[in-house]
Amino acid sequence: MVNPDQIKPDMEVVGNDGEFVGIVDGIENGIELRLKSGTGDGMRHFLPLATVEFVDQRVHLNRTSIRAMVEWR
Repeated sequence: MVNPDQIKPDMEVVGNDGEFVGIVDGIENGIELRLKSGTGDGMRHFLPLATVEFVDQRVHLNRTSIRAMVEWR
């Protein structure tokens, strides 16, 4: 499992297909995401930390971007 301290606000989150999922707003009971300005439904979205495969300059998920968006809370 990834250390949550590696995940910082404003990091881009991508699926294992390389496609954009969101931007990290914070870490609280999972990853809190926002969408790029001017897009999306205006709601906050959350993904469990268990969905993170690895972190470098971006947060990489262990699922596709579409699957992540279907599963977010």
